[in-house]
Amino acid sequence: MSYLLEVRNLRKTYVRGGGLFANEDMAERFTAVDDVSFEVGRGETFAIVGESGCGKTTLARILLRLIEPDSGKILLEEQELLQLSGEPLRRERRKMQMIFQDPFASLNPRMRVGEIVAEPLAIHEPQLSAAERLASAGELLCRVGLDESVLQRYPHEFSGGQRQRIGIARALILRPKLIVADEPVSALDVSVGAQVLLLLQDLQREFGLTYVLISHSLPVVAQLASHIAVMRAGQFVECGPTELILRQPTSAYTRELLAAVPEIPLAGQV
Repeated sequence: MSYLLEVRNLRKTYVRGGGLFANEDMAERFTAVDDVSFEVGRGETFAIVGESGCGKTTLARILLRLIEPDSGKILLEEQELLQLSGEPLRRERRKMQMIFQDPFASLNPRMRVGEIVAEPLAIHEPQLSAAERLASAGELLCRVGLDESVLQRYPHEFSGGQRQRIGIARALILRPKLIVADEPVSALDVSVGAQVLLLLQDLQREFGLTYVLISHSLPVVAQLASHIAVMRAGQFVECGPTELILRQPTSAYTRELLAAVPEIPLAGQV
């Protein structure tokens, strides 16, 4: 099988409580991501689920090179991302975009919505005119359930669910192949979050997207994911097809997570 994303032995360690002038040998070290490996096929949704502090957001940011790992490999379409810099890295980065957890903090309050959504085009396709960039932004805003009238408005004028749709439009503007969605509905009301999840499913089919979905919620990942990795203390304790993980978990930790939530319907059963 040809994978879109391959991750090999990623590790990230931090020094906690060392201080600027402290002896580093005396400081406490902790490993946020501990020898993590996985693959994601084209068009799949690979979910990483775990409690707060388990390392899943650190892992998500490493995938996009927002954080540099201590060691390991990240291959996107067989291209080793950690060996790239400058223009080659910029070319690969347009294939990967992120949907952030907090729709309130992830949008620049001083920029109009049209500028926010079109900003990746200004960076990666500077040959386009401002009018062309805004036209593309308007099209995507319509696709995510808004309309072109929002182009000249500011983020504070919108609800949380609308802001998350703006963030999704921004993530799609470069037509990426991989979307890393970091807790995309955790800051939203349940009903609004459910609408956003349905939108993500529709967009995946329409644009042929591959998702890495970060979540603490098993009901959320059950709705979207084709494969699930359960993460604890920086490591994957269990990984496999969604139905297998949710119906026949082998890890005691996974069973604890499942026991803490009501009956979980699998995708296609909701």
